[in-house]
Amino acid sequence: MKLNLQKNLFGGMTAAIIALPLGLAFGVASGLGATAGIYGAIILGFFASLFGGTPTQISGPTGPMTVVVATAVVTLHNDIGLLASTILLAGFFQILFGLSKIGKFVQYIPYPVISGFMSGIGIIIIILQINPYLGLSSDASVIHILLSLPANIDKTNGEAFIIATATLIIMFFTPSKIAKVIPTPLIALAIITPLSIYLNFDIETIGEIPSTLPSIVLPNIDIEHYVQIISIAFTLAILGTIDTLLTSIVADSVTGTKHKPNRELIGQGIGNSICGLFGAIPGAGATMRTVINVKSGGTNKISGITHALILLITVLFFAPLASQIPLALLAGILIKIGIDILDYRFLSIWRESPKYDLSVMLVVFFITVFIDLITAVGVGIVLASLLIVYRITKETSITLADSSSEDVNTKYNLIDKKIRVIKINGAFFFGSSTAFEGIANSILDTKIIIIDIFNVPFMDITAIFTLKDLISKLKSNNIQVKIIAKESDKTQLLKLNKTHIFDDVKFYYNTEKALEMIYVSSAFSTVCNYK
Repeated sequence: MKLNLQKNLFGGMTAAIIALPLGLAFGVASGLGATAGIYGAIILGFFASLFGGTPTQISGPTGPMTVVVATAVVTLHNDIGLLASTILLAGFFQILFGLSKIGKFVQYIPYPVISGFMSGIGIIIIILQINPYLGLSSDASVIHILLSLPANIDKTNGEAFIIATATLIIMFFTPSKIAKVIPTPLIALAIITPLSIYLNFDIETIGEIPSTLPSIVLPNIDIEHYVQIISIAFTLAILGTIDTLLTSIVADSVTGTKHKPNRELIGQGIGNSICGLFGAIPGAGATMRTVINVKSGGTNKISGITHALILLITVLFFAPLASQIPLALLAGILIKIGIDILDYRFLSIWRESPKYDLSVMLVVFFITVFIDLITAVGVGIVLASLLIVYRITKETSITLADSSSEDVNTKYNLIDKKIRVIKINGAFFFGSSTAFEGIANSILDTKIIIIDIFNVPFMDITAIFTLKDLISKLKSNNIQVKIIAKESDKTQLLKLNKTHIFDDVKFYYNTEKALEMIYVSSAFSTVCNYK
């Protein structure tokens, strides 16, 4: 593994600069204070990078996690012992998820969901920075920012606007040869911050940063609140898992690498558990900070560890200097990052992309921007799954060999002999089992039904139960059943033969053989009857 020490130090440094105000803001928003937020970024950022499975991931407090923590603060009456127990338990849950290898399933999230999520995150970052760009107070509501934009433009702080615009110019137009050596966010910080101080601009800065080490908090187990503790802890664990692994997938998309999801969950769980012991707020893999890290040169866990150590050093020794960074400068940096996060890979082909994939991407995008990130992913996965089921069902062919099958009828005279053949080509599962059952129920005026599932790639339990129910019904109507199946499918059906439904069913490997045996049996029966 190449260390790329210089690039990773720059990546971690840039991520730390961005993580600092975010950690402070999330701490305040959680109700536990700025110190809890910044130490959440330090502790989780360090341990998740050290033990996690996504080399470029930057972890720390995130919006969704902060919202749940704020709810916990109210629910548990700001009892720091109960909150510590909740956060500690959430970390244990994540470790359990990792050990249970649950993380690998998040990798199966369809790309349109990831695309909508990425582009939605990018737009959210851009919109949330509009007010700081104009020199106004931050607003957490995307809708409110857009609705109040016309009025806020009239209140623009010209000095803040100049700072933010100058930052964007540096971010966009710094020659690539220079940007490869020194990340553009650091160039902007190095030039714009001293300039704003020298010109004595009347603009809002990061402000006072606490410089005290956190003390250990002893978890408190309160029987009266154990239901709330378990419920909130599980919610934090699930939310952190989804948030983290989606960010890991985004990191894979940007870097072309492959993360280790279960190891990542263990690392996140360790970090969040330690956060609980120090009264810090928990977090997850942070998409924005991770992309900033990658874009600034981060390639492995050294960048994440560097990010945490720089935050710690900044809090302990350089708080007064960092407090002078203008928020408008950060707004310019974040807007550029938001633009970079947009999924141009999908956006460049949206007109030519399949309509099902485009619809999923748009739904996820709009829900991400205007409702909620986790809701967006959940809805996207459900919608994509339903569309896949629909498309697989449409591709499954269920045909009935009757008078329309002249080649079969000419040789075996199926109609006169009252023999019907139902042939399934494609997946036999809950999506296609209803159509199969409908066809079978329409031909109960026969003597023998041959069910051909030889070309079925897989069967689910719904299809198997449908088949068993149908065979039972056919038997009650004195109809014989023959099944054409591969050996593996025959074995699967016989394993599930607890009610002995398949005892009287004959299995064959092709329809031709089944029909020959039926005719031989019929001829033999005729001879016996004649004698």
